[in-house]
Amino acid sequence: MSRSRLLALCLSAGLAFATAGAARAQDFQPVQATQDWLNSTASQGSIKPGTVITTSNWTQYQQFMPLGMQRLFSGQYFWKMPSDVAMTVGPTKVLPLPKTYMEASEKYGSQTSMGTTASGHHYVANYVAGQPFPNPQEPNKGYKILANVWFAYVPNLYAQPLDHPGVSCTVDRFGSMACSRIQWIYRQTGYNTDPGVPINLPQAGDVWFTEWFMVLQPEQSKYTTNLTLFHKNPEKYEDDYVFVPALRRSLRLAVSARCAPAGGSDFVLDDYKTVGFNGGLALFNAKFLGHRKIVALLDDYSTQTGTFPDDWDMPLGWAKPSWGNWQLRDVDVIDVRRIPAESAGYCYGSRVMYVDSNFDYADWIDVYDSNLQLWKMFWLAPRAANVPGVGHVTTNSVTAAVWDVQNDHATLLSTVDDKGVGPYFNDDAPADYHNFNKYSSPGGLMSIMR
Repeated sequence: MSRSRLLALCLSAGLAFATAGAARAQDFQPVQATQDWLNSTASQGSIKPGTVITTSNWTQYQQFMPLGMQRLFSGQYFWKMPSDVAMTVGPTKVLPLPKTYMEASEKYGSQTSMGTTASGHHYVANYVAGQPFPNPQEPNKGYKILANVWFAYVPNLYAQPLDHPGVSCTVDRFGSMACSRIQWIYRQTGYNTDPGVPINLPQAGDVWFTEWFMVLQPEQSKYTTNLTLFHKNPEKYEDDYVFVPALRRSLRLAVSARCAPAGGSDFVLDDYKTVGFNGGLALFNAKFLGHRKIVALLDDYSTQTGTFPDDWDMPLGWAKPSWGNWQLRDVDVIDVRRIPAESAGYCYGSRVMYVDSNFDYADWIDVYDSNLQLWKMFWLAPRAANVPGVGHVTTNSVTAAVWDVQNDHATLLSTVDDKGVGPYFNDDAPADYHNFNKYSSPGGLMSIMR
């Protein structure tokens, strides 16, 4: 029997068990601390613009803080808020999603549905482009929100240029800092909605998204390059490759490498997509926990974030007041976990995501280990940019941090360099960055160092 025929039979059989299988997978209970926060924030109110949150008054506003942010203010871990922290809350400004993305959502959203194969893997059926679930509802609301994150709008081409690389710095409990400079090319090769771009690139085949990133500094890691290919086929794992300079060749990584550190940071490969989740849809389920408001930093804030440590409020690595105003954002809180059949040996037991209700990126993430003990907190601050043919929109260019509270380690990330220059998008990117074979195929890795 052919592979395609076998897959079709599996999907057909799985549909019969989809409702029951998905229900069984959602029987897990939220982490108690998360549930306590949800219970205490059932009625939140609002924050008056101009309010300044500090270490002296933060408890008055903790109902608007993700659990991990509260932990940083409480001072119970090594990583804690600096004494001079000042978060000014400004008015909420909601940027519209791209017109073509919304048109695709309206055109195709009514035909998408959630399915579950006989093996227990979930998938989105009949997806074409845009937001797969424009108005997610039960049953399986959490998974539908996760699918919206997975297919959230990003520009067709995101190029962090060679002459203005992103900066990633690790910090330990002794204050030692080690910085890397990284170039990356992210490309959406399928399900596109940007004007002038085919919905599906013919040369991409079954691949709908590619992630390519190369370490430029430090010297001992220079040219180390990762490439990840994401497939439309829900039963096919991501293809991960790494180019090893010492060997002058690329290696294909095992599936378990999804828990491996990315570029020597505290992010693993399953974290590395800057919308907040990089693990795929087949191996995970998500439970909707509630709709809340949280404070977040996003869109049009300072570009002075690329000099470490001077631009940051240290030793934590937090936003300085000069970066700009915070906003009160509507978020959907979901608990994301590996399906039981795939959970053994996986690094994370739970990923609690605070997903912005407007553009489906995570503004904050609390990650728990396999014993459901708090392990890492992720702060993500997406930037707005002028995308050619699209307009001024929220993008996957970010300032971000992850604090490991079990190992007293952290990683700080800026996609804007020390000169205040960030990535290129779509047609603004130099022609070379549009080279599919070079940046979106395994064969392209063999052109490195030649």
